Amino acid sequence: MFGAPPAPEDVIRVSPDDGSRGVRPGRKLRVRVPDGRLESVKVVRSQDAQESPVPGHLSADGLSWEPEDKRLALAAEYTIDAVAVDGYGRRSARHTTFTTYVPEERFIGYVSPENRATVGTGMIVSLEFNREIADRAAVERAVRVTARPAVEIRPHWFGRARLDFRPEDYWKPGTQVTVDLRLRDVEGAPGVYGLQYKTFSFTVGRSQVSVVDAARHTMEVRRDGEVLATVPVTAGAPGTTTYNGKMVVTEMHDVTRMNGATVGFKKRDGKGEYDIPDVPHAMRLTESGTFLHGNYWAHHTVFGRTNVSHGCIGLRDVKGGGSDTPAGWFFDRSLVGDVVEVVRSKDKRVAPDNGLGGWNMGWNAWKAGSAVK
Repeated sequence: MFGAPPAPEDVIRVSPDDGSRGVRPGRKLRVRVPDGRLESVKVVRSQDAQESPVPGHLSADGLSWEPEDKRLALAAEYTIDAVAVDGYGRRSARHTTFTTYVPEERFIGYVSPENRATVGTGMIVSLEFNREIADRAAVERAVRVTARPAVEIRPHWFGRARLDFRPEDYWKPGTQVTVDLRLRDVEGAPGVYGLQYKTFSFTVGRSQVSVVDAARHTMEVRRDGEVLATVPVTAGAPGTTTYNGKMVVTEMHDVTRMNGATVGFKKRDGKGEYDIPDVPHAMRLTESGTFLHGNYWAHHTVFGRTNVSHGCIGLRDVKGGGSDTPAGWFFDRSLVGDVVEVVRSKDKRVAPDNGLGGWNMGWNAWKAGSAVK
């Protein structure tokens, strides 16, 4: 009556074409019919040995279907199964597949703090990328940091390979912070695409802020606003003074080696001015090498009286680290993310990108460091 039935590809038209390979992410996935209506469309994406349905919606007239996420995933195979009825009421079914572009270069972001960590109130979320980012706005939009209870959190770029997030003031104790990385297939630089698609979270613990007065050789330790103790310290000696400003504990080591050659303190023979293989109770404050640590080699009379270090903050300790020493006492009560602020040192203020020094930047200047205008 109607002649030979039409071929399925004439009734149901799918873009990209069946069997296409290396389809770029800018192409659109679309299923349509010239007349009649689509009865059903099922799309499955296979990626990283996992299959997942691709949500989408039919147009009001039933003539077309499009996915909710308009951007195609990279390094994936798409399978489309569609059923339609043409203008004469004849049913057709079509099965097609295509694969998308597999990028040769990827980028990832190394994130701190660690997932499920409990941190101090000065913690800053920091992403260090393994490649320089050209499209910083696209990458910034793909990272979302939220808190419960809610607080405004803003991003700031340091160069093209580091993106930090923080609120205006220190976090409130008990805050739950969630970081969503939606970097997969985001083009961070020409031909370089993100790899990560994951969520992690951390908890903000109690507040502890310690203020080191380099002129008085003391450190006042405050927990939730109350003074826990005032501890005698030794800070940077003249010529190797300690930075002023707010610094954040980023690493904690029961014991670590400290060699002056790694931070620029070298003798004429190239060896370090110091090389101590077993520094106890060491807490990193800056990337440039500032630590707050136990000191067993200086005479006990220097603590609280004289500054003798190469820029670090030293607390009295014993070889091997003692739990009943000032250094051991402070270490046992500290968290990554705690704030140590140095005042009255004859040195400059620590740079905002030296460690997690972002608290030394005003809020307006911090917000101006976003790439999304």
